[in-house]
Amino acid sequence: MNPSAQDLDFMRRALSLAARGAGRVNPNPLVGAVLVRDGRIIGEGYHAYFGGPHAERDALAHCTEDPAGATLYVTLEPCCHYGKTPPCTDAILEHRIARVVVGSPDPNPLVAGGGVRILREHGVSVTEGVLRAACDRLNAPFLHYIQHKTPFVMMKYAMTMDGKIATHTGASRWITGEAARGQVHRDRNRFAAVLVGVGTVLADDPLLTCRMPGGRDPIRIVCDSRLSTPLSARLVRTAGNPRTIIATCCTDPVLCQPYLDAGCELLSVPATEQGQVDLPALMQALGARGVDSIILEGGGTLNWSALQAGIVQRVQAYIAPKLFGGAQAKSPVQGRGVFYPDGAFRLTSPRITHLGDDLLLESEVLPCSPEL
Repeated sequence: MNPSAQDLDFMRRALSLAARGAGRVNPNPLVGAVLVRDGRIIGEGYHAYFGGPHAERDALAHCTEDPAGATLYVTLEPCCHYGKTPPCTDAILEHRIARVVVGSPDPNPLVAGGGVRILREHGVSVTEGVLRAACDRLNAPFLHYIQHKTPFVMMKYAMTMDGKIATHTGASRWITGEAARGQVHRDRNRFAAVLVGVGTVLADDPLLTCRMPGGRDPIRIVCDSRLSTPLSARLVRTAGNPRTIIATCCTDPVLCQPYLDAGCELLSVPATEQGQVDLPALMQALGARGVDSIILEGGGTLNWSALQAGIVQRVQAYIAPKLFGGAQAKSPVQGRGVFYPDGAFRLTSPRITHLGDDLLLESEVLPCSPEL
């Protein structure tokens, strides 16, 4: 059955509320809730910070009248287990909510349909899957992390319309305009970590911080198999605030100590046959440390390695209306590349956003075994 226009409108409102928790709830999901009676909003809320009230309870707490008999719109299936807060299903039943409209099912094994089942068993009418695609997309990092225990990885780059991420001299600032760069900082606020390779550190000496008002700096992670990040790099000089992790295959205590003294965390990772950081092993190690989401802001070499290793779930390409040209100018994905078009990495569900003069093109990565 197709959802009504009213159901769609109120779920969109719940989605906009959910987004307000960006950067503060990890590794919990972003959730928004709206209470409605006779077409009127009588309460709304969202999950504002990790450990805080869930969206359903926040909406009930801000209700302007008795919610008995009302409809609750919530972007994620209500929880039915005790965690940092009591089950939301208990609060829904206690307040005698008549109907619950759900966006995404919760794949958490502690919920996984249990919330909906409990509500129905107690006579609550439940409608599922309203704006599910949008709700799933909002919580893609949570949905991936809860099922795989590894971070959701979004590969991000900015390029010209001829596919260049720098000129032939290596100059890359700035390809995109202020509106696109603002979106990058909003994503840094939302995602748990930013990952680059040592080549990016050597070439750009980035800070990788979030420069939006009230934003939260992500964890900064550097893939550096031989531990060659300069101690003078800004990432090292500012280590500790924000948190800085160097993933390395080097175990020499003499080489490691200066980084530890500077406040860096060193994460020992196995090496591949080529002597590089084993990226799937790194994802496992980061997932075990509670890192649920990563923006990959590396260069073409690391991007290729990440695709090859199968760790990328989304690609985010900022496209500027410019042409650099140059046979030696770098492209966003380098490495050896695939042999034939049929062996390409496949992307799906493309979305286009206009950001000033620039375009943001986003797609999900289909699991595949490319012909290399």
